[in-house]
Amino acid sequence: MLPTTSLNSRSQGNGALSPRDAARHTAGAKRYKYLRRLFHFRQMDFEFALWQMLYLFISPQRVYRNFHYRKQTKDQWARDDPAFLVLLSIWLCVSTVGFGFVLDMGFFETIKLLLWVVFIDCVGVGLLIATLMWFISNKYLVKQQNRDYDVEWGYAFDVHLNAFYPLLVILHFIQLFFINYVIISDSVIGYFVGNTLWLIAIGYYIYVTFLGYSALPFLKNTAILLYPFALLIMLYLISLACGWNFTKMLCSFYKYRVK
Repeated sequence: MLPTTSLNSRSQGNGALSPRDAARHTAGAKRYKYLRRLFHFRQMDFEFALWQMLYLFISPQRVYRNFHYRKQTKDQWARDDPAFLVLLSIWLCVSTVGFGFVLDMGFFETIKLLLWVVFIDCVGVGLLIATLMWFISNKYLVKQQNRDYDVEWGYAFDVHLNAFYPLLVILHFIQLFFINYVIISDSVIGYFVGNTLWLIAIGYYIYVTFLGYSALPFLKNTAILLYPFALLIMLYLISLACGWNFTKMLCSFYKYRVK
């Protein structure tokens, strides 16, 4: 069986954690260890982080099997190695510079766009979504008979990063090759290609998020995390019928933000 986060799982005879174990398992101690490794690149496993990025496209279930292994060996679900975050940040910077180039932005406009994408689109929205999912999963999805279990906030943020990476590659990399020549044209093909890429990207985000929470054995009814698919498909069909072009809207918004 998998180790648990129950307070009773590593208790002594008097029912309390030893001082050493209690200190080692506090959220503050885990956060300090994670941030400390952020400044020691030689301690990061970039090869494994690249493997995770590859398999988030090929077979995301295998990525979450590794989270199970980490729980068994290190007694935490969340990543303790910031290598994935570092590589994701590099991807974000490179793809945003590419976006600025495609939109014919100047140097300072591209820097403004980069700051917006990093601190608002990725970090800000990520913190908001992770906190919301952390609250909802602990409040409504934890099995009644296992109330000692809880979803770590760090794990909720990791799930967001896992789901955000395929979305980033699709919308900020693959889409770049079609923007000027296909997507932002006023033709049916333009908004069909653009909106279809949005459908795939957001659908991937929903699916990888669902896999992340369904991988936790103490959660129930995680299938409800797939319900947004219905709204997504409905919005996609409406956008095609009305001629909305989400990518064109995004490009206009980015240009407005960097003025």
